[in-house]
Amino acid sequence: MCGGSASGKTTVARKIIEALDVPWVVLLSMDSFYKVLSEEEQTLAASNDYNFDHPDAFDFDLLTNTLLKLKQGKSVKIPVYDFTTHGRQKEWKTVYGASVIIFEGIMAFADKKLLQLLDMKIFVDTDSDIRLVRRLRRDITERGRDIEGVIKQYNKFVKPAFEQYIEPTMRLADIVVPRGGGNMVAIDLIVQHVHSQLEEVREITLGDLQTHTLASLASAHQAQPLPQTLSVLESTPQVRGMHTIIRNKETSRDEFIFYSKRLMRLLIERALSFLPSQVHIVQTPQGEDYEGRTFHGKRITGVSILRAGETMEPALRAVCKDVRIGKILIQTNQDTGEPELHYLRLPKDISEDHVILMDCTVSTGAAAMMAVRVLLDHDVQEDKILLVSLLMAEMGVHSVAYAFPQVKIITTAVDKKVNDLFHIIPGIGNFGDRYFGTDAPPDWSDEDMDEPSY
Repeated sequence: MCGGSASGKTTVARKIIEALDVPWVVLLSMDSFYKVLSEEEQTLAASNDYNFDHPDAFDFDLLTNTLLKLKQGKSVKIPVYDFTTHGRQKEWKTVYGASVIIFEGIMAFADKKLLQLLDMKIFVDTDSDIRLVRRLRRDITERGRDIEGVIKQYNKFVKPAFEQYIEPTMRLADIVVPRGGGNMVAIDLIVQHVHSQLEEVREITLGDLQTHTLASLASAHQAQPLPQTLSVLESTPQVRGMHTIIRNKETSRDEFIFYSKRLMRLLIERALSFLPSQVHIVQTPQGEDYEGRTFHGKRITGVSILRAGETMEPALRAVCKDVRIGKILIQTNQDTGEPELHYLRLPKDISEDHVILMDCTVSTGAAAMMAVRVLLDHDVQEDKILLVSLLMAEMGVHSVAYAFPQVKIITTAVDKKVNDLFHIIPGIGNFGDRYFGTDAPPDWSDEDMDEPSY
């Protein structure tokens, strides 16, 4: 997405994300890729005499490599640029590739290698007077500039750069969006095209696998066959009875914990049945041979998605001697809607292990998908990952199966619906709050949501 400074690119991007309604979208801003300035350039920047609106101001090599890795589903480190000091902060942001990547910047169409990575090119066209007013407001209130310096920079660099480098690239755009974020007709067209692209990818990637696209999952109006990679615990009277207790909003915390633990134990036992095994003959105390089975692999590692996934660790430890445990904390960015990695601690040499990924509830599947990508980035083989969850929504099941067709999914129950707030219906409530006895968020109701998103 290209356009002049303060044309409304970010606003358009966020409205597209909201309208797309898919579990995982990454928003990548070109502003993060300004080059590191020398001392002389720092002095020029301080007096508004450095040209930040020239192609040479951007690190296109880093940007191109970053976008390429994101499209490959790999993790990347994104620099965090400080517009007050005109430099990069020490801590960089870790981002993982997603279902949809939206990249925006004033020079988004200025590099040939970068253009080749773009599947769809959008130009946001906004009147120059409006852009100037917006830039004045932004630079003065958010970046601590004075009005004289902003106007000087605009006339000396911003306006000429737009006319020379940015406006001519409008001809490269597939879609031009006049008036920016206020043009919902254009935004709807973009969203429809992205949905159709996701559909094409699904057909090419999955072939005969019976799954939804993420776009169709969001509506969740029509029943579809569940994917073959899903295994649901048999709904015996015992299992049904425990679900009755833990789903009841009147159930005390002690009973909720007790019956949740019973279900977790059954769930983990079921998951272990999908691990590879080999014939192993032992001799009984009576001196007879017994043909049994043993685990055929190097190690089993459990990885919990904090915080609710951590409650499943005791059940895993109870049945797997000396199992190693890793932890991942993922939270949703409320501004962009994308999941972000906040904490990661994995055992060494996890690439050789069979991994049981634990999360008590899966609604949209966004957190689970990011956790799987983290494991893949640490060279864990996709077919060695087992995602276990007490309760999942059909939307989450299909999302994970669509993105990772070799990951085995094991759960005790699948609910059909997800409401507008991505709470599972009928659901179980916020598992973490009920288990740990903590207060619910202000907008929490008696429906389920992905645990890491609050």
